[in-house]
Amino acid sequence: MPPGSNELPLPVQVLQIITAGWLAQAVSAAAELGVADVLADGPRPVAEIASATDSHAPSLYRLLRAGADIGLFTEHDGKVFELTELGGTLRADSPTSLRNFAIWTGLPAERHAWSGLADAVRTGHTAFTEVFGKPVWDYFHDQPDVLGVFDRAMTEASQQIIAPVVAAYDFGRFGTVVDAGGGRGALLAAVLASAPGARGVLYDRPEVIAGAGQPLRDAGVDDRAELVPGDFFDSVPSGADAVILSNIIHDWDDEQSRRILVNARDALTDGGHVLLVEAVLPDRPRPSPTVSLMDLDMLVVAGGRQRTAAEFETLLADSGLKLSRIVPGGHCSVVEAVRA
Repeated sequence: MPPGSNELPLPVQVLQIITAGWLAQAVSAAAELGVADVLADGPRPVAEIASATDSHAPSLYRLLRAGADIGLFTEHDGKVFELTELGGTLRADSPTSLRNFAIWTGLPAERHAWSGLADAVRTGHTAFTEVFGKPVWDYFHDQPDVLGVFDRAMTEASQQIIAPVVAAYDFGRFGTVVDAGGGRGALLAAVLASAPGARGVLYDRPEVIAGAGQPLRDAGVDDRAELVPGDFFDSVPSGADAVILSNIIHDWDDEQSRRILVNARDALTDGGHVLLVEAVLPDRPRPSPTVSLMDLDMLVVAGGRQRTAAEFETLLADSGLKLSRIVPGGHCSVVEAVRA
């Protein structure tokens, strides 16, 4: 029965909510151990799964039993477990995989930071910095293994965002598209594939660009794409009919966001557009807490925030831009702006 069901006593309802963190950690552990990959070819007894995942069989059984209770696995007689369709999203090779995202949410870098939420609410300071003594980006610099998990998690999450955004928004009307902070190029590859007449610029930090471009090659659009190193806090490559900032602005406070947006604005040709791919925080009623919880994660980890349509409009106006429309595209929307 889902948390908050009014058929349960109130203490039971709130207990389900309170212990949701345990549920998330169980999913993260199953993802880290690679259980879904072991079960990809069919049901297996717990002893075989333990051997394949280098786990303690009795303890693994307890994890799998909990996973079955939340729908990741099905338990059969004899302690045999089968992967469900839901559990399949934890497979590394699944097109809908969120395995690395699940692993990321279970790492101390994420979970320990959340222990500082109350203090962050009291002070307005980023919890991560208070808990670990340094901003998250500095922490990543010192912990390359953690950064690797985070990058893979963000890549997975973006892959679930890309298709509905590209399906919802017409990129074909632009001649040159700059994807600022575009990572390895997955979104730009999809954009260029949908817009055969367009050329693209993938723009990101030098260390990112050094390993970028494979999605562009895989999509067969690399001949229409240029990889450019740089920092969007300093500038954005000029001559853009559209500058895309996909899940960038939510990482930063208003002052830092304005710096990025002003640079994006200055890169535009006449009639150009700035396109923010973001999860727009809805006004009430909110059918799901997902985006508001993402907003808290921004407070905890990065110091940024999710924004409502009205907040985007104000932020854009303060950056010399005018909100023209918001195009829903699945979990995220395209927040479209032009020069004011």
